[in-house]
Amino acid sequence: VNGVRPGFIFTDFHALSGDPDRVSKLEPGIPMARGGRAEEVAEGIIWLLSDKASYATGTFLDLAGGR
Repeated sequence: VNGVRPGFIFTDFHALSGDPDRVSKLEPGIPMARGGRAEEVAEGIIWLLSDKASYATGTFLDLAGGR
């Protein structure tokens, strides 16, 4: 089993929880100095589903800008 751990990602979830600017506020604490995009998380998931990840097992893919 492999897992994906997204970090601070720009999605509608933050707006629904009452803080639409949450990711932007937290960017100074992210080593890459920016929030992620949902497309970047999707690309990691697609990679894990592909034959290119056939030797990856029991791991987490951290998509969190270095955090």
